[in-house]
Amino acid sequence: MEEKKKLSVVIDHWIEHNESHMTEYEKWADKAGQLGMASVQAKIRKAIENLHQCNLSLKEAMKEL
Repeated sequence: MEEKKKLSVVIDHWIEHNESHMTEYEKWADKAGQLGMASVQAKIRKAIENLHQCNLSLKEAMKEL
């Protein structure tokens, strides 16, 4: 497989992988909130935002491919 195509496949996989993690993190952030752990909930939500920003960068990279 051509290296450029391989890179495209890998980046697409990373994006999907991050999105699946974000879904799971969201569930656990909600659970932390229900348990009264607002600080933990906030940190998990920060991680979700970081992954979202990561995916935006990866999508920009895909456009350049």
